[in-house]
Amino acid sequence: MQNLDYMSNERKNTGKRKYSNDAYKKTSAPKSRAPKPKASAKKAETKSAPVKKTVSTEIRLNKYIANSGMCSRREADMHISIGSVTVNGKVVSEMGYKVKIDDDVRFDGARISPERKAYVLLNKPKGFATTTSDSKGRTVMDLVANSTSSRIKPIGRLGRNSTGLLLFTNDDDLTKKFTNSKTGVKRLFQVELDKNLKQEDLKKIQEGITIEGKKVTVVEASYITNKPKKELGIAILNTGNGVLRTIFEHLGYDLLKVDCVMIGDLTKKDIPRGHWKHLTEQELINLKHFK
Repeated sequence: MQNLDYMSNERKNTGKRKYSNDAYKKTSAPKSRAPKPKASAKKAETKSAPVKKTVSTEIRLNKYIANSGMCSRREADMHISIGSVTVNGKVVSEMGYKVKIDDDVRFDGARISPERKAYVLLNKPKGFATTTSDSKGRTVMDLVANSTSSRIKPIGRLGRNSTGLLLFTNDDDLTKKFTNSKTGVKRLFQVELDKNLKQEDLKKIQEGITIEGKKVTVVEASYITNKPKKELGIAILNTGNGVLRTIFEHLGYDLLKVDCVMIGDLTKKDIPRGHWKHLTEQELINLKHFK
């Protein structure tokens, strides 16, 4: 678009005699041919005026579906025409309909994404907040920034000063599996308290504690072999680790260290602190079927 006015002005001037600066001074040109200051200024302004280019953030619905891996574009058109696709809760049957990347697009009721599924396992160090916000200083997103071009998010949370395993993905189905409080994926923590944990308090944790009218249960809890009684292993289904602090503060202990050592059957083996890895196909299968 930027050159259209410029080109039209060039066409209007075609056939007119052109002069160099020196020639123009020596030639007595008719007054009618003398350039008009206002007109030439206007042309110069038109020629140099910037034209803003907008980049579209929308893609065709059939391409969105095809990119998700559900089917080809041609097959997607067929599914769209029979009403099998919804966008933000509304059935869309219009051919050529465009959607944004962030729209809620569902194919036969299941939400889909045009991005490749990614599964990244991080061994989180201290000092990084578990958030996708840029306003929280150093975050876990900084640590996995170069892991994939897909827009992954952490499943659950680890406190800024907590360490250990944290899983990132853009797979909504796997995220739902983790966030189900009854059938979620077990996470095993090694914790250190400010003093030795009494046997009777360990038994309370194992049987479930009622805090402010709510029963807080854990999958398992035990002392760590050959370690002081203030160090123990505790497994929970919760996606956050705040429940651990709630339990021990209720019993009169300060939680000094929290380290997530397992997610399902995934471990920190071969992942140094502050590093990440992509899950293998077998690890992903095991995680999706973990009980």
